[in-house]
Amino acid sequence: MERIIEEIRGDLDRRIAVAADRLADRTLTEDPAYAALLGRTELRERIHRHLRQAVDGLVRGSRGLPVDLSESRATGALRAEQGLPLASLLRVQRHGGRLLWQTLTEAVVAHDRAALPRLLPGAVVLWDVLDQMTDAASDAYRRAESPRAERDRELRASLLDALLDGTGAADEAAARLGLPARGRFAVIALGPSGLPESGPGPVAPRVLWRTRADGETGLVELGRLPLESVRELLAPAGARAGISPVVEGAADLARARRLAVLALRTAPASGGPLTVLLDERLPAALVAGQSELAGRLRQVVLGPVLALPPEDRRVLLTTLGTWLTCQGSTTYAAQRLYCHRNTVSNRLRRLEQLTGRSLSDPAQVVELALAHAAVIQHASAEPAPSRAARPRARQDPKDTP
Repeated sequence: MERIIEEIRGDLDRRIAVAADRLADRTLTEDPAYAALLGRTELRERIHRHLRQAVDGLVRGSRGLPVDLSESRATGALRAEQGLPLASLLRVQRHGGRLLWQTLTEAVVAHDRAALPRLLPGAVVLWDVLDQMTDAASDAYRRAESPRAERDRELRASLLDALLDGTGAADEAAARLGLPARGRFAVIALGPSGLPESGPGPVAPRVLWRTRADGETGLVELGRLPLESVRELLAPAGARAGISPVVEGAADLARARRLAVLALRTAPASGGPLTVLLDERLPAALVAGQSELAGRLRQVVLGPVLALPPEDRRVLLTTLGTWLTCQGSTTYAAQRLYCHRNTVSNRLRRLEQLTGRSLSDPAQVVELALAHAAVIQHASAEPAPSRAARPRARQDPKDTP
């Protein structure tokens, strides 16, 4: 093997140079990752060196000597640092191996066709050499990729923080994250259910997630998609989440995050939609955003109801909430509560007597609705009682139809 390589060395070197040109052109045409990273001259030189080292490895391997893999390791580490996908690196090396064997056979045939059988035993040696070079490059790539990926994650997290907290130059941070300075954005504040695994399909908006001690936040680039597409994205995961209104600039994302967190605070723990848009929950959000005023509202408007025994209190508040949800329809409220219409009317009259407010006065209904939202918000913020501490339900004779 060594002898035939020496016999064709000059012609083989010329053919390898041509092969490097061909593979460089093919790579730049077919692989956008390489095209974005390297110019033709540098790529052609790297391929040329790789092919020549493979031939040197073939000669050493045929003698039973170890192959020099230092250049392969250096190439793998360099490509990882540059951010080239490993698949792109391996594809070029695979194409290079095939091209090298073709070049070898062509050079031998041109020199002496009768000598071709002498080359065939070298095929096994050559592919073993190429495998060693590929493995060395892959191992070096993975070792170098881990710290680079960690640096990238840290940089991405700091850029997201700058946008979502409003602590940095928003346009610059957006550009480095690949986001436009102007566009259509929204922010998701996620509850403890965790991140959704994937969207519902190719029309899902792009979301950049940021996980911190105070919760998980998603920066959504909507493009032309409607805001409702964000809720559809979260639905398969059953996520409890608040979604901000649409904002049009990267500089508005910190405000959008605050609104998303506020929306999350209004999302019911159970018995309602887990994922809510802020604009659908404005009264509840108004209450959630003013905790001191909300506490005063609870006591002034619903204080007498809150002073009742737990089960009486629960019945009246549930009836009020259902009546409000049913847009003031006693009939529909009765259907939802599985009781007689007269029962609902009796409960509502009792509520009016206790609070001194009339459900026929729109202004006083607004007070009751906001106070009810304040009670719900306060209850959802309190830790759930232990099983042993929960009062047993009792049947109230007054509530039977």
